[in-house]
Amino acid sequence: MTSPVDPRPTLAAPDDDPWLWLEDVEGERALAWVDAQNAATLARLADGRFEAEREAVRRVLDRPDKLPFVTRRGEWLYNFWQDAAHPRGLWRRTTLGSYREAEPSWDVLLDLDALAREEGEDWVWGGASTLPGSHDLALLRLSRGGGDAVVLREFSLADRRFVEGGFMLPEAKSSADWIDRDTLLVSSALGEGMATRSGYARTVRLWPRGTDPLAAQVLFECDAGHMGAWGGVDREVPGRLVFIDQIGFYDTTVHLGDRSGARTAIDLPADADFRWQRGWLAVRPRSAWTVGDATHAPDTLLGIGMNAFMAGARDFRVLFTPGEQRALQGFFWCDGRLVASVLDELRPVFTVFTPDEEWRSAALPGLPEAGVAHLWPLDSEAEESDGSLLAQFEDPVTPPSLLLTDTALSAPQLLRRASATYDATGCVVTRHEAVSVDGERIPYVQTGPAGETGEAPVHLSGYGGFRISRLPNYQGMQGKLWLERGGTTVVANIRGGGEFGTRWHEAGRRKGKRLSHDDFAAVAADLVRRGVTQPGRLAAEGGSNGGLLIANMLTRYPERFGALFCTIPLIDMRRYSKLLAGASWIAEYGDPDKPEDWEFLQHMSAYHVAEPGLRYPPILLATTRRDDRVHPGHARKMAAKLQAMGYPALFHEPAAGGHGYGKDNAEVAGFAALGAAFLRRAIGWEADQPG
Repeated sequence: MTSPVDPRPTLAAPDDDPWLWLEDVEGERALAWVDAQNAATLARLADGRFEAEREAVRRVLDRPDKLPFVTRRGEWLYNFWQDAAHPRGLWRRTTLGSYREAEPSWDVLLDLDALAREEGEDWVWGGASTLPGSHDLALLRLSRGGGDAVVLREFSLADRRFVEGGFMLPEAKSSADWIDRDTLLVSSALGEGMATRSGYARTVRLWPRGTDPLAAQVLFECDAGHMGAWGGVDREVPGRLVFIDQIGFYDTTVHLGDRSGARTAIDLPADADFRWQRGWLAVRPRSAWTVGDATHAPDTLLGIGMNAFMAGARDFRVLFTPGEQRALQGFFWCDGRLVASVLDELRPVFTVFTPDEEWRSAALPGLPEAGVAHLWPLDSEAEESDGSLLAQFEDPVTPPSLLLTDTALSAPQLLRRASATYDATGCVVTRHEAVSVDGERIPYVQTGPAGETGEAPVHLSGYGGFRISRLPNYQGMQGKLWLERGGTTVVANIRGGGEFGTRWHEAGRRKGKRLSHDDFAAVAADLVRRGVTQPGRLAAEGGSNGGLLIANMLTRYPERFGALFCTIPLIDMRRYSKLLAGASWIAEYGDPDKPEDWEFLQHMSAYHVAEPGLRYPPILLATTRRDDRVHPGHARKMAAKLQAMGYPALFHEPAAGGHGYGKDNAEVAGFAALGAAFLRRAIGWEADQPG
């Protein structure tokens, strides 16, 4: 006699959850379950083919001629580098002249592997900020296992060691900015009552050298129900500090002040994105904004004099107006000029504005007009910039190149070009559109062999959230794991992303999130309609918000997929706002504690929708134990429920990695190779191992 199937939790009883004990991240019972799951998954997938492929991907990630990304601080270019000999990494620096050479001469400042061994800690690099001007001191951010919470420690670049008795802040979700050599402006969740509901800093504190950080003077604080409070230093105006109240993910109030606290709020809509430099202000409203007789559409870019604006002027100059397929991706100041990044029918366009009465504009010359492009300032400190910019270009079959250009519109110079990580012979890149359930056309990019066989093994990925544009970058790992073997990869530009601006994001936010999932399923169907593949040969992968997407493919569109790889996922939409940083995403998804929001949220909570007796495709759910952003309980509980209902769901959870695939290249390679092995075998592209 078989045991009855337990389908809990269900939509009818969403709070009757028998798997809550798996939310105890380090609990003895939970870890015993995780260990057993890991052993079963590895026994199923970790054969000799997996080992060889993991090693191949690790070599890709560790290759010596990958791009060493740099940031200039003073006269030096700083880089953090990981390879096989230094898996945790080296913090190092060189000069621009040396960086131009084929083999730069690097000055190593810190060997993180040696530090981890010496201190017996699982240190993962979280970044560094140096003292502006002299750049002889740095605040290092070190994470245990790769989580968002970090330890802040002061480091002397001259002595190559930590400063004895220097600034040190214990592990917490923290950030800090240098006010001067002996004073920090600290935003930290460390201390009783200092964290918001989302787990971020609730206060901004003034921390003098040699004093107890927990006793530091609070200059600014936000409501505990807000996302968080942050502070910064405006180095263009002596003594001016900036205080940020992040009300929600898309709503912010910014105050100007000094060491006595906040004094003046900047009078702009809470959902506006804005930046200023050298007396000029640039603003992008997120929603329609009426100022005087003018109404500015979302994503319009506006310019005005900062002092005039603070005095009450509102005669903005319109710098950019969005279109249906023309969207502002971002903007920043550099050496007194404003640089705007636009996607025009998904093609990159960069424009430099010189602020004056006319706000003259010019396109950055000499940059590719196709592919994927990113542009950012070379210098870490805006006030130290000479206008130098770095640009990265790539496409699915072309490795990335790094160029040096500037706001003075000089011809770009090629600095470095990465080598190919896979053999792209025979691969072609094509763009297509699927039609979603409401008639919206959803673009997607396909890479793989030319021609349709109806049997192509397809790897489909997407994201669809937080206004993040999912663009067809160089297929580094997937090229090795999928394309080089003759497979096809597809990147879907579903709603909820930022590919076409705020309108695209808004269509896939809150109750519209269901539409973004429909979009992804529409792309899957279109691949079949076009004769590229069939459902049983279609594998889909997504992480984080994309993990929510994949879980919904399991429960809402199981017939369209042959296998699903759901990574570091958000799944339980009933409790997500109570787990780690979940409350900060209410603006994206809705509040499950409000009945009107739960009314639409419940239908995308795959954890509650999943029921026994259906034909679900094989799924591997994977997370990391040190993910302190998206709780590992989401993946754990979903796997446990599916297994309890009789589905052969697999689960994998490395002990470290944070909100990613691992703390070093070997761990990242293992995570990716395991997922690829599962997907390929599940769709019948390669045989499962015997036994």
